[in-house]
Amino acid sequence: MILRGPGSVKKPRYKVHPPRRKRKPERHIGALMQGPDFAMRPMREEDLPAIMRVETAVYPYPWTEGIFRDCLQVGYCCRVLWGAGEILGYGVMSMAVDECHILNVCVHPQAQRQGFGRRILRRLLAIGRSRNADTAFLEVRASNRAALGLYALEGFCEVGMRRGYYPLGPAREDAVIMACPL
Repeated sequence: MILRGPGSVKKPRYKVHPPRRKRKPERHIGALMQGPDFAMRPMREEDLPAIMRVETAVYPYPWTEGIFRDCLQVGYCCRVLWGAGEILGYGVMSMAVDECHILNVCVHPQAQRQGFGRRILRRLLAIGRSRNADTAFLEVRASNRAALGLYALEGFCEVGMRRGYYPLGPAREDAVIMACPL
């Protein structure tokens, strides 16, 4: 508040913005986001082509189909988010003794910012708890502000840094190591 003399107050100025137009919903995955018919289920080998389409749409350095196949074969906890006949996202987690390690959480670009990443993360954490894990760990790109924010809201704290962990063109990017008590 700025005083201009006895009893006068300068009011803040606000720009008036025109009302935002509503965008037409996408006819593909974006249009699916309005229904309640979404389910998490175990990943299957026949899901891999659809998973690879999501993986390559999201990551500049995606996992290979062989990595996903190996995760399934060794018994990692692999789940897909299924809706309207399509895989919208997935998560992969390993378990060891009393810890779980979230290796991959991915949501199709047209389905992001809809709460699906949170849903996948929470399911993985619930599975970890049910298998008596007391701590969950994960790595996330230092530049991935959306994921860092989600993980912080879900109870993860930064516990370390892996220098040069992720490929980034000719250079490398650091990974933030995060942990969450279960």
